[in-house]
Amino acid sequence: MKTIAIIGECMIELNGKPFGAMQQTYGGDTLNAAVYLSRSCETAAIEHPIKVCYVSALGSDPLSNGLKAHWNEEGVNTDLVLIDDKRTPGLYLIQLDEVGERTFLYWRDQSAAKYLLEHPDFKKIESRLYSAQMVFISGISLAILPDDDRNKLVALLHKLRAKGVEIAFDSNYRPALWPDDQLSTVKNIYSATYETTDLALVTFDDEHLIWGDRTPQATIERLHQSGVKKVVVKLGAQGCLTSESSSVDPILVSTQPVKNVVDTTSAGDSFNGGFLSAYLAGKSIKRSCHRGNALAGKVIQHPGAIIQRAHTNEITKTFK
Repeated sequence: MKTIAIIGECMIELNGKPFGAMQQTYGGDTLNAAVYLSRSCETAAIEHPIKVCYVSALGSDPLSNGLKAHWNEEGVNTDLVLIDDKRTPGLYLIQLDEVGERTFLYWRDQSAAKYLLEHPDFKKIESRLYSAQMVFISGISLAILPDDDRNKLVALLHKLRAKGVEIAFDSNYRPALWPDDQLSTVKNIYSATYETTDLALVTFDDEHLIWGDRTPQATIERLHQSGVKKVVVKLGAQGCLTSESSSVDPILVSTQPVKNVVDTTSAGDSFNGGFLSAYLAGKSIKRSCHRGNALAGKVIQHPGAIIQRAHTNEITKTFK
């Protein structure tokens, strides 16, 4: 059995229209990916079982207990989730426009996950990460941490990679989490992270905002130069561009167009979950992208970060 440890934060989610009907659920980019990865492993009849572990911190309050119970129901292992008696989960609000695009408001300054690396038991978690086959983080995993803790996390990734743990990174850039004058900070910490990264699962729009890349090919070239071995650049409705070597032309993996886009909140996250379920089972990059594209295409036709299981079962059963 392969183990993937996914480090990040899950929050309470409110979605809907301001001063209108609101739905309460939960979400967070890495947790969303963990859930969709777990679902894909369940329904795709994968020959080699994959253990999906979430690494985070919650409070001891009823909401935290409810979150943990939901994750377990989704097949996500919570043995590496620490309990912080002084803090609670963060909160975010999704506002949707008429074409399904979203904006976010966050309340997470005192969330338990923000202080994960300062938890007195984090050393125990760290020691267990060395037995994983892959560790996955995102730009949001980095953004929520205090500066010193960001550097500690990147240093830990270096150590893990040196011991043979594969590192996967989705840059997932959210400007609202980084003050306007901190773009240089973003570049510095992302550059350091890419130096530890084996597999980059990035979105071209994010890379363009940060680095000014003019084309997806430019993103691929830059990431290979940073030491990234395998690169997947997500292109939305166009699918994704992939590369496993700087000496070979990138491959475009197209996707089926979606006519009824309702909510793009978890498009990239669900792609990551679908992709990683195939990748960790030994499928090719191209095959993994097909699964990620198909799952994301289904997810964006429904509201919320984590859609009903019945909807994703329709897709993942077809990608055995």
